[in-house]
Amino acid sequence: MKKTNYHSAIIMAFLLFQNFFVFSQNTFFEKYQPFKSNIPSPEEFLGYPIGDSHTRHDQVVAYLTKLAELSDRATMTEYGKTNENRKLFILTITSPENHRNLSEIKKKHLQVVDHNTDITNYNDLPIFINLAYNVHGNEPSGTEAALLTAYTLIASNNPEVVDYMNNAVIFLDPTINPDGRDRHTNWVNTFKGNPLVADKFDIEHNEGWPQGRTNHYWFDLNRDLLLAVQPESNARLEWFHEWYPNVVTDFHEMGTNSTFFFEPKPPSASLEPVTPDENYSVLTKTFAKQFVADLDSIGSLYFTKEKYDATYPGYGSTYGDLQGSLAILFEQASSRGHLQETPTGNLSFPFTIKNQYVTSMATIKAALNNKELLYDYQNRFFRTSIDKARKSSIKGYVFGDHHDKNRTKAFLDLLLKHKVRVFTTGNDVETEKGVFKKETSYIVPSEQPQYLMVQTLFETHKKYRDSVFYDASSWSLVNFYNMKYSPLSKLPKLEQRITKENNRIKLSPLKQSSYGYLIPWDDYYSPAALYQLQKKGVVVKTAQKPFSIMIDGEKKSFSRGTLLIPQNIQELEPNVLFETITQICTQTQVQAYQVETGYSTSGIDLGSSNFVTLKKPKAMMLVKGGVSVYEAGEVWHLLEQRMQMPISKVPEDIFYRTDLSKYNTIVLVSGRYNNLNEQNHNKLKSWVAQGNTLITLRTASSWAIRTKLVNENFVSIDQPKDEKTIERLNYGEAREHLGKEYIGGAIFEVDLDITHPLGYGYHNRSLPVYKNNRIWIAPSKNRFSTVAQYTQNPHIDGYIQEHYIEDYMKKSASLLVDRIEKGRVIMFADNPNFRGAWYGTNKLFLNAIFFGSIINVP
Repeated sequence: MKKTNYHSAIIMAFLLFQNFFVFSQNTFFEKYQPFKSNIPSPEEFLGYPIGDSHTRHDQVVAYLTKLAELSDRATMTEYGKTNENRKLFILTITSPENHRNLSEIKKKHLQVVDHNTDITNYNDLPIFINLAYNVHGNEPSGTEAALLTAYTLIASNNPEVVDYMNNAVIFLDPTINPDGRDRHTNWVNTFKGNPLVADKFDIEHNEGWPQGRTNHYWFDLNRDLLLAVQPESNARLEWFHEWYPNVVTDFHEMGTNSTFFFEPKPPSASLEPVTPDENYSVLTKTFAKQFVADLDSIGSLYFTKEKYDATYPGYGSTYGDLQGSLAILFEQASSRGHLQETPTGNLSFPFTIKNQYVTSMATIKAALNNKELLYDYQNRFFRTSIDKARKSSIKGYVFGDHHDKNRTKAFLDLLLKHKVRVFTTGNDVETEKGVFKKETSYIVPSEQPQYLMVQTLFETHKKYRDSVFYDASSWSLVNFYNMKYSPLSKLPKLEQRITKENNRIKLSPLKQSSYGYLIPWDDYYSPAALYQLQKKGVVVKTAQKPFSIMIDGEKKSFSRGTLLIPQNIQELEPNVLFETITQICTQTQVQAYQVETGYSTSGIDLGSSNFVTLKKPKAMMLVKGGVSVYEAGEVWHLLEQRMQMPISKVPEDIFYRTDLSKYNTIVLVSGRYNNLNEQNHNKLKSWVAQGNTLITLRTASSWAIRTKLVNENFVSIDQPKDEKTIERLNYGEAREHLGKEYIGGAIFEVDLDITHPLGYGYHNRSLPVYKNNRIWIAPSKNRFSTVAQYTQNPHIDGYIQEHYIEDYMKKSASLLVDRIEKGRVIMFADNPNFRGAWYGTNKLFLNAIFFGSIINVP
């Protein structure tokens, strides 16, 4: 009897849950009645109520496409594709009349944005609203709310919604990260219980590695909008700068035990925030009034002004703030599945959708009610930016790299993506940091509409209002690219403006040689050229000493790392070798030179033993388990997408049966590596000892020291003999005090040994590196093995407690090599590939891959 009652209660609870959102959905829709009968609701189209199951991206696209087919209020536009070839779509929703006149409306809207136009009458202009959802794939409630929002706007004939259609153009982006969303959707739908299982330890609520947060290459797209590495971000940027919406939303999820967050965020931690104060003090707080009213009406719990600071300018909820838009963040407590237990009861997937839907509609309402305010702000925004630039003592920046054309081009590409104006110069530019040659230097003037973006990309900061950051505290991208630059108090003569069309690398023609060819290692894509040559069976040597040699009657100097391809040792016929080199160098845009003699005018000759033959890398990286998804993705993306080189991604839990003889290079990114027990540890050490290369990053380097894989140590601090009195602090201020000890991400200077194979291709011993950890590795006892060490004045940009610099950093190595018999372990204390954007330190990692085998630790 008890068992029967128990099962009846379970069934009743399940039915109540199943009916909950159908009832709630009707309740929400009721205020927007009547609805067009020819427009299917999400439930009618999908065959289940929103919240009953997670909707795949193809189903999302199919439903929104159907809405566009059936309604004259909507059009569907593809604006990009993901790495897995899923289409990125925007559903444009507005009245039929606005659709017919959209090109003219867009033209006038952009006139408002134009700093040269002063428009004060916006009566005939609809407001532009971008509702964007699901940048993190396993934060799925936003996309489901997007389907409800689209249906409401397209199917409702309620006067309020008709008014929305007449006075707004709504760009609905349902899934910013389709690849990650489908990874999560397939997981939770596969493991969905029937009846539902709320146990937080159930497999449904615990995604397998790499989880669905990231995109295909395991990048966090919410951090990528400023960095513009991934195709999804580049497509969004191109779309954004085509339309410049007045309002941009960014719908997220957070921890299951939380409630709901909307802006205002906490004030920026920076003492000199780039975003105008008016955005925070007026616009954000004005919109918050509408969110409060609508969420109070349904009894939702929420919070504001906490946790999610707006310091980093590259989120979906902050980037628009630098473009005259109001960008708004929403965070909903996540069920991470269909139903999950919390301390205050079970949290259902339908419930998580509710707040997202309500605030979607509230955003539209607030935007319409404040159209004059938003347009006035946007109209003044870029003119005000130019006024600020005129008042600044810095009139612009000069930058360039004489040796690395591809890295310079990549930085120029980034500036163009953000619509920053950049020019060539007609004269050499003399600065305190040296002379910038006109042939390889560029000028970014401060006085331009994108002045705030110029500040973001070039300025550095060392002092902050707050010590607690939600994310990184530094993003001067000119340092990410290790780009030599200098601020200017006076602009030189500006010549040609750089555009996407003319930002091209010009290579000198390569002539066929009967002796051999040289390829400098200076260029970012030289490793890509090397790998493609090795893949074709070409034997390649590298120079371990500098030299000069005659090329076409002129003496040319070559640095360490220069690649030599002698003709007489190749199996390829001379014509085939020449064609192969020409094709590969054209594809990679790397300059090659023909040589007709082995005799150098200075330095080593081409037959010297200081030219050593390079092995083709056969690389493997451990993944899964406790391995960092982000760092593994960064390595995968760098090698596969930029260097066109494969890397085997081997799950940590099958390392014990992996045939290591297939590889000569293994990469361990940050991770716990708990599966590498004593037997596996010895297996790895034995493999290194046979002459192979192990590369460790950040916590993997710490793991190698702790487990005695290497004979290196951490920095130790001499403790005073007398026990120090522990300072008493207020409990309520714990977060602030603990935050001070966290290094969320800052930029520091190291001194790099450019004579070491890991330093080949660098011409300056000073190098910016990114640090977001407290791993302090002592310099090697071997005097020749500390490749990079923090300088005595290392702080370049970002927040750090001064005692870390004094007590640890000045005594620490950033990069060193340890010997294990015939092999070596290359240990990075920091991440040279951070977020795929650190072009400046990528070469250190690539040198470890391609030159690791030639490092002979004395």
